[in-house]
Amino acid sequence: MLGASAEGSVTLQERLAHGTIGERGSNVNAQKHSEEAGAPPFLTEEDVHRFAEGTHARIYRKLGAHLARRDGVDGVYFAVWAPNADAVSVVVESDSERSGMHALNRFAGSGLWDGFVGGLSRGVTYQFEIISRGGEFKTRKADPVGFRHTAPPGNSAMVWDLEHRWGDGEWMRHRSGRMGLSSPVSIYEVHLGSWRRVPEEQNRSLTYRELAPWLAEHVTELGFTHVEFLPVMEHPFYGSWGYQVTGYFAPTSRYGSPQDLMFLIDYLHQRGIGVILDWVPSHFPDDAHGLALFDGTPLYEHGDPLRGRHPDWDTCLFDYERPEVRSFLTSNAFFWLEAYHADALRFDAVASMLYLDFGRGPGEWTPNRFGGRENPAAVEFMQQLNERIYREFPSAQTVAEESTAWPRVSRPVYLGGLGFGFKWDMGWMHDTLQYLGLDPILRKYHHNEMTFRSVYALSENFVLPLSHDEVAPGKSSLLQKMPGDEWQKYAQLRLLLANLYAQPGKKLVFMGSEFGQRNEWNHDRSLDWHLTAEPLPGGLLRWVADLNRLYRSEPSLHLKDATPDGFSWIDANDADHSTFSWLRMGAAEDDCILVVFNFTPVPRQNFRVGAPSLGVWREILNSDAKAYGGGGHGNFGGVEANPFPCHGREHSLMITLPPLAALFFKK
Repeated sequence: MLGASAEGSVTLQERLAHGTIGERGSNVNAQKHSEEAGAPPFLTEEDVHRFAEGTHARIYRKLGAHLARRDGVDGVYFAVWAPNADAVSVVVESDSERSGMHALNRFAGSGLWDGFVGGLSRGVTYQFEIISRGGEFKTRKADPVGFRHTAPPGNSAMVWDLEHRWGDGEWMRHRSGRMGLSSPVSIYEVHLGSWRRVPEEQNRSLTYRELAPWLAEHVTELGFTHVEFLPVMEHPFYGSWGYQVTGYFAPTSRYGSPQDLMFLIDYLHQRGIGVILDWVPSHFPDDAHGLALFDGTPLYEHGDPLRGRHPDWDTCLFDYERPEVRSFLTSNAFFWLEAYHADALRFDAVASMLYLDFGRGPGEWTPNRFGGRENPAAVEFMQQLNERIYREFPSAQTVAEESTAWPRVSRPVYLGGLGFGFKWDMGWMHDTLQYLGLDPILRKYHHNEMTFRSVYALSENFVLPLSHDEVAPGKSSLLQKMPGDEWQKYAQLRLLLANLYAQPGKKLVFMGSEFGQRNEWNHDRSLDWHLTAEPLPGGLLRWVADLNRLYRSEPSLHLKDATPDGFSWIDANDADHSTFSWLRMGAAEDDCILVVFNFTPVPRQNFRVGAPSLGVWREILNSDAKAYGGGGHGNFGGVEANPFPCHGREHSLMITLPPLAALFFKK
C-alpha cells in the first residue's frame, strides 16, 4: 500500500539516531557494517566532492538502491541526486509492512539525498517522490541509477543486486587482441526482441537465456567475431529500438533479469564471441518517470531550450557542462564495461553531441561562447571519457557513430582527437548503397562514388556498417535496394558483402542481411528464418560464412586495415565496364589477396588484370559459384600470371569475370 510513513510517530531525534532522516555527514559505523556485509559503502564526503566536480566514475556504487546492513538491521540504502528538491522520499510499493513513504536526508548540504530503510529485501519495487518549488511541484520518478526496472508499461525501479558467477575469465584475460586495429573484427548487429520470436506463444520475444545458445550457434557457424546489441537499457517505447532510454543502469526487463543478460554475455564470451553494447549518451526521452525535469528543474538536460531539446527526436539533450551529468554518464559507461563485461561501447549519434546546430535551422540554436556551432563541453566530455576508459579498461574499445567530417574522431586526445578507437564509415555505406541502387547501365556515370573512399580511408580507424538504419521501416531491406530480378538482387547483395569484406576496415552486418531478408526489418516480428531453406538465401548464408572464414584466416585482409601499405589499386578507372580491382597486403611481400569486381550483368571473357608477380593465382572465392546461388562461371580454380604488362604492372592475369560478381585470388 501507499500512504504515510510507518515511522510517522517517531520523533526527529530518534530518526536522526537511526539514520532515517536528517542532515548528516559520512557515517563511519554504518560504512563499517556495510563493508563487513559485502554491500556497497554508503555515501561519503569524498563521493560528494568527486561527483560534484564531474570525476566520479563509479557513482553507481553509491547512488540508487543497495542491499545493506546498518546497526545489525538488514535493509536497503537509497541515494539520489535532486539538488533543487525541498523534500525527497522513497515510495516503497511492495506489499510489506515497510510499504509507503520513507523520507530521505539531504546529505551534508549537498544535492544528494540518502537514507536507510530496514526490513526491505531484493525485489522490492520503489519510486522517488520529489517535492520542490516550495511544495508547488511534486513528481514521482524511477531511480536513475536503478539496476532493474519493472517491465514496461511499468515505470518503477526494483531493488536488485549485480551478483553473477562469471565463467569468462579466459576471454577477459585475452581479449586485448580481439578488437585491435590489426585484428579481424566482423560484427553481427542484433535487435534482441526481433531476432527470433515464438509464434506459438503469441509471438513473444526470446529471453536473454533462451537467446544465448541460438545466437552463439548462429554467430559461430557464420564466423562473426562479435555481436553488437542495439541498446539493451530500459526504454518505455519499444518502437525506439532502445534509443530512448529511461533506465540507464537497468537492462530492459522485457527479456529477463540483469543476471539473465549477464548469462547471455558470459555464454557468448565462453564461446569466443565478443559483445559490443550500443550506448546513448546523446539524448533521453521526456517520459514523466524519467530523467527530464527530475527535481522540477532542468537537471540532466541543458536549461536552454535551444540546447536542451532535440527537434528531430523530440527528446532532451544532456548538459555536458554540468559536472554531475558527466559523473553520471561516465559512471554509466564504466558500469556496462565493469558489471556486464562489455567489450566495447558504440556511442550513438555523436554528431548530435558535437554540433549545437545539429538538426536545427537558423535561429533555432544557441552558439557557443566563441560564436561557433561546436559544443566544447561535449568534446571535452568525450575526450575525458575515452581517456579514462582506455586507462582503466585497456582491452576494451569505444566506437563512434559519427556522420560528419569532424576530424580525428578515432585519434588520441594528445593528438587533438576525440579519443575513440573506431569510427563508423557512414560515407562508404551511403556511396556504396547509392551506387548499387542504380541500374547497372547507369553505374559507369557514377564510378567515382565507389573510388572516393580511397581519398579518406586512412583518416580514421573505420568500421564499415551495413546497420539497422539502412533497413529500418520505410527504407526497404538491403536485398530490395538492388535492381533487377530476384537472381540479380541476390547476386548484387553477394557483391555488396564482398566489397565490405575486401575493403580496409572492420565489418558490421545487421541481422537478416546475412540471408537476404526480403522484407524490411520490423521490430515487432521475427526475422524470416524460413527463407534460409531456399536456394538463394541459403547460398547467401554460405557466402557470408566463407567471407568471414577468409577474412579471419588471411592476415592480408585485416592486418593492415589502418596503414597505407595495406591497400593498393590495380585499376580504379574502368568506368566503361564498371569493374574495380585492388590488392590487400599482409606482412610479407608476397602475402596478398587480389580482388576483382564486376558491377554489371555482362560476363567478361579474357579479362586482363594487372598482377604483382608471376606464378599461379588460386581463385579462393567466387561469388558466382553455384554453392552461393550463382551461375557457376569462373576460372577452374586459378590462373597463371604471364609477363604481359597491364595496369602499370609487369605481369597480368587473363581471367573470366562473371556477371555481378566478385573474385578473390591468392598466389
